[in-house]
Amino acid sequence: MQPRPPLPPFTEETARIKVKAAEDAWNTRDAERVAGAYTEDSVWRNRDEFITGRAAIKAFLTRKWEHELDYRLRKSLWAYSDRRIGVRFQYEWHNASAQWFRSYGNELWEFDDHGFMRRREASINDVRIAVAERRFAGPTWQTDDLPLR
Repeated sequence: MQPRPPLPPFTEETARIKVKAAEDAWNTRDAERVAGAYTEDSVWRNRDEFITGRAAIKAFLTRKWEHELDYRLRKSLWAYSDRRIGVRFQYEWHNASAQWFRSYGNELWEFDDHGFMRRREASINDVRIAVAERRFAGPTWQTDDLPLR
């Protein structure tokens, strides 16, 4: 198995690189690519779902992006330690009825020695927004200071 740099132990710089790489991958909405960043036996808590294993993660992401249309994510580093990273994030999406949402959340990540995520815990809340309230419609966004609203 090829390592997925940057590897633990993390510094502020390498933690930021890991967060940006995750943001970029999730914005592709490619379940295979995203799931490849996790260990084969990775354990997730995502909202009220408990998911174990890369294959289950891929299936979850496929379902997610079938429902959360035009998904666009921004992540920012909150904290880090040797092999753990805490992240704040927001993403926008709409459902099949064209109702837009902004989802706010926090993630706790833990990595193995090869740089694969072996644990992810995510708490997420959704807020309905109007099209005019969208923040992430353009190609760039400063992620270091995500607004609270």
